[in-house]
This record gives sequence, C-alpha cells and structure tokens, in this order.
Amino acid sequence: MKRKDGFQGEKHIYVPESAWKAAADSNVIMSQLYITSMGYFPNATFHYRERPDGCSENILIYCLRGKGWFSIDGHRMEVSANEFIIVPTTKARMSYGADEDDPWSIYWVHFCGENLKGFNEGFNLGLYEGAKPIHLNEKGIQIWESMYENLQLGYGRENLNNVNLCLYHFLATFFYPEKHTDTKAQDERDMIKKTINYMQQGLSRKVSVEHFAEYNQLSVSYFSSLFKKSTGMPPMDYFIHLKVRKACAQLNSTEIKIRDIASGLGYEDAFHFSRLFKKSMRVSPQMYRILRRKKSDIPD
Repeated sequence: MKRKDGFQGEKHIYVPESAWKAAADSNVIMSQLYITSMGYFPNATFHYRERPDGCSENILIYCLRGKGWFSIDGHRMEVSANEFIIVPTTKARMSYGADEDDPWSIYWVHFCGENLKGFNEGFNLGLYEGAKPIHLNEKGIQIWESMYENLQLGYGRENLNNVNLCLYHFLATFFYPEKHTDTKAQDERDMIKKTINYMQQGLSRKVSVEHFAEYNQLSVSYFSSLFKKSTGMPPMDYFIHLKVRKACAQLNSTEIKIRDIASGLGYEDAFHFSRLFKKSMRVSPQMYRILRRKKSDIPD
C-alpha cells in the first residue's frame, strides 16, 4: 500500500500559480522565490511519491521523527530524524517515501522562482548532496506554521507578501541554523548531554539527585524539571535506566554473577538491585539471562 497523502493529522496546501503571478504584478520581488505547496505529514506510514519527469521546484523535507529516503536516478539517500534534505529542481527521475518499519514525520515545502537555478548555485545545492543533520528547528517550525496559517486565510496580496518574506527567513533557519538557535535552549540541551555523559561514566557510583544538581550548579527542583523536560524521565529514573541497560549487556554476554553485577553498579544489596531490574524489565536478572540464552540458542 502506497499513498502520497491522507495521513491522520496531516496539513497541506497548494498555492495556484495564478495567485503568485497576480502578486508579482504589484511587486516584482514576489516572483523571485515563492512557495508552490507545503505540508506536514505525521507518522506518514506508506508515504510514497514517484516523479518520472523530476520536479520543476525545489523540495525541502525536514524529518522530525522516524526515517525515510530519497532516490534520484537510482541514487538512494537516507533521511533520518533531526535531518533535512533540499533537492534542487531537476528533470531526473525521482521517488521518495517513508521507511516501512519506522515511518517519518515530516514538514515539507516546495518552492520555485524565476531564477531558481541561480539560487541553487548561490547556495551550492547539489542534486546528490543528501540529508544534513540539524538540531530541533523550533524557529523554522514556528515560521512554517505562520506561513501555513496565512495561506489558509486566502491568496490576497498581503497574505502572499507576508508568506513570501517568511519563506526567506524559513530557509535561513536551515542554511544557518546556528544563527537561529535560542542560546538559552541550546545551553540547556548541552547541559543535559553533559549530565548524561557524566552518568554513563559513573554507573558504579551511588549518588543522589542532589549530586547531579550540584554538578550543574542548579537547584534540585530546577535541574529535575529541565532534565525531565528533555528526556521524559526524572534524573534518578534515567540513571537507573542506564544502570539496568548495562546490567542487561553483562547478563547477556558474560558469566558475571548477579551479585557482582549489582556491586559493580553501586548496589551493595543484590536483592534491591534485582527488584529495580524487575521493575524495569518485567523479569528478574536471572530470568533475563535464561531467556536471552534460550533466544541465542535458536538457529538462524
């Protein structure tokens, strides 16, 4: 089953060429670069498009979650979460779609202009350049939503003028993401990454949330709030999660006794460790080891 749209929660809109031509009559700048269509496809299962004659517009796809792919004349390019791809106009055969097992959620924009070739050369947009990584582009998403809301109000001159100017700002957030990142938000993300690395390097430690808050020179309540907002888990739950994950690897690939695994992860009481492990994995450490061994014994 393949489909180009019709996803639950999707948004998409197509702007008639005649609307842009009418806008350009009053302001020649409107013809230099403009949106022809735009959309948002969440969890786009079975998403697939094929364009045998290529595309007369540039295509920007920003992947928030999941995975997908883009193929041009048989050259396949993968697109994953926190990546974007800009494919310049081409007459080459192309197709693109969502990964079958982990379908992407994407914002997309098609844009065109009288000197699109000059635009693409000026920004070195290559046909097979592939996807590029990008941190969560909150500013880009805000601008996208603003453009979409304006187009929903119709194709009047003021609406199109505003959307046209917003398009340049929208593209700038992808070409120069570091200039459009909230410094405070970036600092918070860096702090969370630093804390997680610190946790991973000290899984044998027996520490409290106060320790991690002090490590970041923050109050316990503020640090805990930031950490949960970023990871979806309180700090200590995440720390235990990392310990359990390491225990799983040891149970699966070594003969280390459970009490020694517990001790190596900072738990003097092996029974306490086993309770934490079972709460997370739904089975005891001993049963986990047995089940994993049985699974590995099954021939391919």
